[in-house]
Amino acid sequence: MEGNNDFDFQPGIEKPVEEMDSDLWFIFKNGEILIEANKEEIHIPNRGKLSRYLDGMNHVHYIGSLNGRHCYAAELGEMEQLQRYLTVEGLIFRSFRSLATEAREEIFNVAGRAIQLINWDKDHKYCGGCATVMKEGQGERVKICPNCGRTYYPRISPAIIVAVLKGDEILMAHNRNFTKDVFSLIAGFVELGETLEECVEREVMEEVGIKVKNIRYFRSQPWPFPNSLMVAFTAEYDGGEICPDGIEIDEANWFKADKLPKLPSRWSIARKLIDWYKNVNGQITS
Repeated sequence: MEGNNDFDFQPGIEKPVEEMDSDLWFIFKNGEILIEANKEEIHIPNRGKLSRYLDGMNHVHYIGSLNGRHCYAAELGEMEQLQRYLTVEGLIFRSFRSLATEAREEIFNVAGRAIQLINWDKDHKYCGGCATVMKEGQGERVKICPNCGRTYYPRISPAIIVAVLKGDEILMAHNRNFTKDVFSLIAGFVELGETLEECVEREVMEEVGIKVKNIRYFRSQPWPFPNSLMVAFTAEYDGGEICPDGIEIDEANWFKADKLPKLPSRWSIARKLIDWYKNVNGQITS
């Protein structure tokens, strides 16, 4: 139902031969990302601003190119002096989660790829079978144990999210982990041996007690909180009364397009589903 993004990201593994001052560096520390201060929107620092400090970075990986600019992921080392230098250069650390509401979509997406890559690298320093230090594979993103041969690829956790429609109304729910006024759509992780469609049916029944039908694929989105691949669907109401489970969902209701509650962040796939629903029902999205 939805097309691709209008920015150009080309994933990559092998580091380019030539490094450019325009290269973007996605640098993290304790769940925060380094950005340029005093900017009206989120800007990721480039190599030209960082070149003298890059020796102090850990878990450095090339991740691809964004609109023709090479992109790198890295984690800041523990050098206090280095952190002071970054402040002098007008660079600050900001909560990574804030990018979901403040950054351009392409910046958020590449940053999400970067932090997941760093976490995978850190989590697989040693082999889970024999505790040998892992080696990086060639030509693909993989860790290989030189002793027992085990391989470890980056793993993602598939999850569904669904816009359930009943006539011209949409089902929205408040999760206990959300901020007070934000409502979103039903979502959940896929269980072992379960199809995506079965997961949609189960999650909707478990969380709000209703049945759905005519489940249709919408689009997908990587989501780094944590390491998820969100697969979005639409579905139609097929019976039952709303009954929040009281564990994850504490409130749920049917809403019309012109009377929606406070919505999720603009780059989330939940918001894209809701905006699609609003367009179908004659409401202009912002």
